[in-house]
This record gives sequence, structure tokens and C-alpha cells, in this order.
Amino acid sequence: MPVIYIDADGCPVKEETYRVAKRYGLKVVLAANSWMRVPASGSIELVVVGDGMDEADDWIAERAGTGDIVVTGDIPLAARCLEKGARVLGLRGKPFTEESIGDALASRELLSHLREAGAVTGGPSAITKKDRSRFLESLDNIVQSVLRGN
Repeated sequence: MPVIYIDADGCPVKEETYRVAKRYGLKVVLAANSWMRVPASGSIELVVVGDGMDEADDWIAERAGTGDIVVTGDIPLAARCLEKGARVLGLRGKPFTEESIGDALASRELLSHLREAGAVTGGPSAITKKDRSRFLESLDNIVQSVLRGN
């Protein structure tokens, strides 16, 4: 049975993920740098890793594999999980794929350089209701695909 891993620190779509996982009877594992409240459920587990820079990412990347689903906004983590055969969904409902990850990594690098040069300030916009709806639909589609063996 697939496991849904959530890169939980700052993830705004945890509740949506719990709803989809419950519908299909899937286990959800959240990896975070600090404790957070999660629903009392035998199918939801919180793993608190050390507070180092990429410890939650490393923990997820070591465990996620073929048939699993990873929810993250972290592009390098998405790339690592895709390499291991996991399906990866971004926080706004856009799946990361083998075809799209190269462009996402390049865009991330470009924006990083622009921020360092002071040309870009601020971060991404807040998650909207439309983003949440897209996320729910995409996660549901990915779960169905994984359960069918695609």
C-alpha cells in the first residue's frame, strides 16, 4: 500500500492530504523539524527529525520509493524522490514529473541568483482556495493512479 509523505514544516495542505488519505485508507507520514499537532489516528504519524537544514528532506528521500506519494514545495526534494520512483505533488496541486523537474530546478536556481542580487524580493503568494481545490483533485488522481498500478 502506498504511503503519503509530507514535508510538513510550513506545508499549508496537510488537512487536504489527510482527507484524501482517509478516503483511500492510506498512511500519512509527516516529517518535520519540530513537533506539531496532528490528528489522533493510527494512519497519521509525525516524525520529528533533527533541526538541521535539510534533515526532514533527507528523511523523506531515504524512505520514499516506487508507489509512494510525496507532498512538498521543495524542488530538490521533489527531484530526489522522483529519482526513486515516487510520485510528487507540489503544494498548489501541480505534480512534479520527470519531464518538468529539470525546468523547475533551473527556475529555482535563477530565482536564487536574482534574490542574491536584490532583483527579486519576497516569496511566493499565499495558497488560495483555487490552489487547495487543485491540490485535492490532483492528489486524488495520483492516489487512484498509484492504486491502479500506473
